[in-house]
Amino acid sequence: MRVVHLTASTFFGGPERQMLGLADHSPDCASTFVSYSEGGRCTEFLNLARSRGHAGVELTSDSPRVRGNLIELAELLSKCRADILLTHTFKPNILGRIAARRAGIPIVAVSRGWTWENLKVRAYEAIDRVNLRFVDHVVAVSDGQGARVRKAGVPSTRMSVIRNAARLNAFAEPDSAFREILRGFSFADNPLSPVVLAAGRLSPEKGFDVLLEAAPSILRRHPNTRFVLFGEGAERAKLETRAAELGLTGRFAMPGFTAELDRYLPWADVVVLPSYTEGLPNVALEASAAGVPIVATAVGGTPEVVKDGETGLLVPSGRPIAMAEALNRLLDSGELRRSMGDAGRRRMREQFTFEAQAERYRTLLKKLIAAKKRSR
Repeated sequence: MRVVHLTASTFFGGPERQMLGLADHSPDCASTFVSYSEGGRCTEFLNLARSRGHAGVELTSDSPRVRGNLIELAELLSKCRADILLTHTFKPNILGRIAARRAGIPIVAVSRGWTWENLKVRAYEAIDRVNLRFVDHVVAVSDGQGARVRKAGVPSTRMSVIRNAARLNAFAEPDSAFREILRGFSFADNPLSPVVLAAGRLSPEKGFDVLLEAAPSILRRHPNTRFVLFGEGAERAKLETRAAELGLTGRFAMPGFTAELDRYLPWADVVVLPSYTEGLPNVALEASAAGVPIVATAVGGTPEVVKDGETGLLVPSGRPIAMAEALNRLLDSGELRRSMGDAGRRRMREQFTFEAQAERYRTLLKKLIAAKKRSR
């Protein structure tokens, strides 16, 4: 089975990890990764795909040259002798649907969530929700996202839920050097200083402003606590200004984006996700795989990953007091943190493996390919 993934990769993040993990665990599939150039930013992802034995292709044409892009993409699908096209995010979903029709192959759109990050993105996502009604099948990464897809008008008969998976082996042997680097980001000179870690795009829907507002209450109870937020985005200046206003200088570090988040995760005491919206958060999956307890908002697919009271604590979104109380509860007890971290690791091993994910995808893709052949 020849599978082509179409994306618009700007860096190696959660969706890219999921795509590669699926390909790595599908030895009976020949996987080709195709990306819009995005100003050359796709190179990191495509090079990594090639290094792991998969084909990687950077498209030479892009919007607004729609016609040229569709011709190039349809020719590429024919050259690859693709059996099926998987698309990721709104631009690949929209243009990929037209190209797949020209190539005569089925298309599956993977729906990871809509961010409503800004007016431009909201417009694109509105078009995407309409477009999904016309693809052959939609895979939602969580039950929560599946409900949104159905609300957008996609019938249940053309939609499946296949959850993201956790990379269990990535955390088997943590590198202690990253513990010291992590502590250095936030000037945690006390060896007993607990570190609360967060990561994600610095944009409004991620709710990092709520974490900032919760921090003073946490520091009153646990004055040695340090916060480290990895990520970049439009909200950086706003967050830095508010951190200074709250007196968090030296206690709330924002070292920027890191491609080595998995090296830092095992050394955090708690991982926090204060989002207003999520599909199925990779940070939560990987924190649990690393054995770290989580405090997260009960939005989107997050409750499908974080089992409240067992692997972490769930709170309402936009509620700094509730977030502070949950974080304080975990910081109060090292034993509670250990038990929840252990439970999270077991849960990932039992329910969120790439092997199980790949098997579900193979079953679905074979069914769609067979149906397309019969329709011819």
